[in-house]
Parts: sequence; structure tokens; C-alpha cells
Amino acid sequence: MPDASSADPIATAATQAARDAPPHRALDVPAGVRAGMVLCGFVPLVHALATVAPVVLASSGRASWSAVWLTPAILFLAPPIVVRLTTLVAPLPSGAVDPASRQFLHWWFTAQCQIVFARFPFLEELLRLVPGLYSMWLRLWGARIGSLVYWSPGVVILDRPLVHIGSRVVFGLGVRINPHVLAPDDSGRTMLHIGVVSIGEDALVGGYSLLLPGSSVADGEITPPHRSLRPFARFARGRQGARGSDDSHA
Repeated sequence: MPDASSADPIATAATQAARDAPPHRALDVPAGVRAGMVLCGFVPLVHALATVAPVVLASSGRASWSAVWLTPAILFLAPPIVVRLTTLVAPLPSGAVDPASRQFLHWWFTAQCQIVFARFPFLEELLRLVPGLYSMWLRLWGARIGSLVYWSPGVVILDRPLVHIGSRVVFGLGVRINPHVLAPDDSGRTMLHIGVVSIGEDALVGGYSLLLPGSSVADGEITPPHRSLRPFARFARGRQGARGSDDSHA
């Protein structure tokens, strides 16, 4: 039987191998994809500069003041139109997406088109002052929104094309809808998990709830406040369970 000293070289070699191994990366993507992500990162800046350009040009006398109306048009209309056109050509994926794939880069581009509204949430609150206007704006992104939906203050939506909301739905204060998350899969590799979040008709989503990718709420349900719906789970009959194959849309 080997003594303790004979095992020391083996343990030392294993420790050294672990030290020499390349560092683990939380988001391991090829250089080309990472370069594409960096380029897409300039989309919010371009959006912001294009928004203020008519005002700057008019103030400096290089354009007529009548051109200032382009500022709200560029701010609120340009990003959803661009995203809508790109998703018509190549729809956003569903399920687990490899960060090294072109699908991931396509999603990343659409996410960057929405960054200005994430940085300045008061812009969406302005739209919500006019009944029905915010829902119309979401439809422009590609969302499916029913009639008479009430958006309480502080509601946050990421990935606006990936929400399906029925009619007469009420959102409580501070509800957050996240149609995507980055999380490890069974092998430990970080993946993009993405899916449509759907709310049935006549439902009430409790305040400060978090709805994760692919989650859904059945018609007429009232979800408790401060509740998180797991990815691809369904809230029905007062409880959360697995989402069936027939529950893909509200």
C-alpha cells in the first residue's frame, strides 16, 4: 500500500495542472462574435445622437426649426421599426441559444436597440400617460398586446417583441418582464435562455413580480406580489407549474 509521501507528487502535479489551465470565462464566445457585440454596443449611442441631431442643427441655424419634429420620431419610432424589420427577416430564437451563434448576435443587436429606453425609463412613462399609446408602441416592436391593458408605474419590459398580453390585463407596480436570461446549462456552460412571456386575458400580475423567459399566466389569474415565475413555467389555478405544449401563446 503506498504511503502518504508517494501520493504527494501526484497531488502536486494535479494542482499544477489546475493552475496552468486556461481561466474559465463566464461568457465564452469567439473573437468574431465578441467583435460584433462591441459594434452593436454603439447602437444606443448612434440612436441618442440621431435623436438630438435635429435640435442641434436647428439651434445652430443649419436646419429649419420645423425639422425638430424629427426628434421624437427618431427617438420612439426608429428602433422599433428596425427591430420589427430584422425580426420579420430572422425571427428571434426560443429556448437555449449558444452565445457563439449568429442567433445570439441577432438577439444582442435587438437588445441594444432597446437600451436607450432601459437607461431612461421615464421615456416609456411619458407614453403611458396617454391611454392606449404605450400598447400601440409595443405592437410596433412586434409584441402582441390586447385592448384595455393597464400599465402601472415602474413596469419594465426587456425584449419587447417577446411579450404576448391578452385584453384587460392589469400590471401592478414595478412588474418586470424578462424574456431572456443568461444562465448555465447542465454542462455548466453559459447559455442564452429566451422565450415569449405570455399573459392571458383578464389577468392581474401582482406588483414587483418577475416573469422569466417562456413563463405564462392563464386567463383570469391573479399572481401574488413579489413572485418570480420560473423560466417556461405556467401560473394557473393559483399555483406555478410546468408549462404545457398548448400554452405557447396568451
